[in-house]
Amino acid sequence: MNAIISASELAGLLADPAPERPAGSAAPVLLDVRWQLSTATASGQAPFDGRAAHAAGHLPGAVYVDLDADLAGPPGPAGRHPLPDVEHFGAAMRAAGVREDRPVVVYDGGQGWAAARAWWLLRWAGHPDVRVLDGGIAAWDGPSATGAEEPEPGDFRPRPGALPLLDADGAAALARTGVLLDARAGERYRGEVEPIDPVGGHIPGAVSAPTTENATAAGTLLPAAELADRFKALGVTEGTEVGVYCGSGVSAAHQVLALAVAGVPAALYVGSWSEWSADPGRPVAVGPDRQ
Repeated sequence: MNAIISASELAGLLADPAPERPAGSAAPVLLDVRWQLSTATASGQAPFDGRAAHAAGHLPGAVYVDLDADLAGPPGPAGRHPLPDVEHFGAAMRAAGVREDRPVVVYDGGQGWAAARAWWLLRWAGHPDVRVLDGGIAAWDGPSATGAEEPEPGDFRPRPGALPLLDADGAAALARTGVLLDARAGERYRGEVEPIDPVGGHIPGAVSAPTTENATAAGTLLPAAELADRFKALGVTEGTEVGVYCGSGVSAAHQVLALAVAGVPAALYVGSWSEWSADPGRPVAVGPDRQ
């Protein structure tokens, strides 16, 4: 199963009747996961309001899902976006209409990070058919709806463990035995700037691989062959064990998505740098080199 779907493919699946949909199959459940990382600014600019953006316009039938409230647990020592409580996550997905027997398509504002976080969590929790709308709502030129949606409750029950997961010790070990990719911007990897976490730098042995370089200027992922070439140049060869981290397990999910499109399975370190850097006992490397 492909991990992404184009806007034209999705339009075909949503058509009634839909020629692209096998006879008797259900249309996908749509989840709107628009989100932006908010940091304090001197200007006092209000943080992005995904729910308001959803109400102003969304794909017909799409239900808003709050990344901070439903796709992550409370911030703390385990990071800014740790795994959510499994029961809470399951309840949120059922409230959004997610069912075991229906495919799910998730989208965000176009960057793909938040949608990838929802994709990863649902796949990790055992849902068999989840895809990300490539390019997000910016790529959609079909009809839109406003206001809130009230879906029929779903029946999805999480079964965690379907995708590989790393903790801090596992990430440290993988950086030595396989390839651990750092999905943040290069200047954060090198420790030149750190706008959010206590200290800049990277996990010793990790490779700088900004997730932004997996996408086109329009926000869609590069073709699978180009992604495969990119990851090969970063040291990912056949049989290599691969893990990914970022600041808090959101943009890293997008890197895991890109790896999946390239045909490479990868583990996610959800706690990421926000967990790693909060522990003064863990080593920090700076500069452009892995060490």
